[in-house]
Amino acid sequence: MAGEKTEKATPLKRREARKKGQVAKSAEVPQALTLLLCFSFFLIGGKSFIEGCFQIYRRCFEEYIRWDLSISSTRLLFNQLLLDAAKLVAPLLVIVLTAGVLANFLQVGFLFNLESLKMNFGKINPIQGAKRIFSMKSLVEMIKSILKIVITSAIVAVMIWQEKDALFSIGQKNLLDSSKIIASLALKLGITVSACLVILAAADYFYQRFDYEKKLRMSKQDIKDEYKKMEGDPVIKGKRRAKQRQLSMNRMMQEVPKADVIITNPTHFAVAIRYDFTAMDAPEVIAKGQDYIALKIKEIAKQHKIMTVENKPLARALFASVEIGEQIPEELFNAVGEILAYVYYQEGRYKGMMT
Repeated sequence: MAGEKTEKATPLKRREARKKGQVAKSAEVPQALTLLLCFSFFLIGGKSFIEGCFQIYRRCFEEYIRWDLSISSTRLLFNQLLLDAAKLVAPLLVIVLTAGVLANFLQVGFLFNLESLKMNFGKINPIQGAKRIFSMKSLVEMIKSILKIVITSAIVAVMIWQEKDALFSIGQKNLLDSSKIIASLALKLGITVSACLVILAAADYFYQRFDYEKKLRMSKQDIKDEYKKMEGDPVIKGKRRAKQRQLSMNRMMQEVPKADVIITNPTHFAVAIRYDFTAMDAPEVIAKGQDYIALKIKEIAKQHKIMTVENKPLARALFASVEIGEQIPEELFNAVGEILAYVYYQEGRYKGMMT
């Protein structure tokens, strides 16, 4: 049960899969969208396309046929025909390229992956090839292909049957009218079939997305292992935290020389108090420590000639209730104020404050 893949993929697993080119994507969507846009192009601009073909045809038999045949004229003729054909086909090529890019962008967004360009010799392994041929994925692809053939064939048969009268009358019409009937029917068939293929491609995309999510599923153990990998080794984490505590203590010790008084336990606790009556509403704890850290605070205070006052209850209360950088609570105002007044009096600062 622990190894059963029942959980949704984590964001990290999704990012790693995307880097490898593993995304929810249907190959049917670009094909169907390209086919639909091409027939739409012929439906809207088919008349201009045919007129362009007739212009090239007329120019060949009215102008080019009169040219003297030579190497230079043949080269010029070839270049001119190539240019005319390119102008005629260019919009169709743009539509095909745009449809392919748009279809892939709508499915997976912007994705540039170099992993797919690497040589994979496993793809030419005959054993792996046999497994792919007789896999469930191959069976699903075969069912999809059969379904597409059946549906599109049924649509074509129904539409041709509906137009049977017009088709039977083709022999009684001239070449131009017959061509119009066949072209109109071909466009209707193309638009209808390609629209149907777009619907089937959308269904296939949702199936591919479902299959993709299923393959990405993780077990609870996989999620735990990933979390450990992200967090790092416990030993390294401990060293990192110790380093952070050391940096924090160093910053705190740098604040001790700014203190006005150190209130001690006297041996177990030490709390450094600072008060600037011109900028602060109440005294502030800028450093505190226990045992070794308390001893270190007192040593720094002695080096900078900061007065140390012993008050066991007040030192314990400040250590327990006030964090570094916080102002002392209202219930401790009087006790701390008395000590500050005593310190200021001893240092001769009390008169300066009064003035």
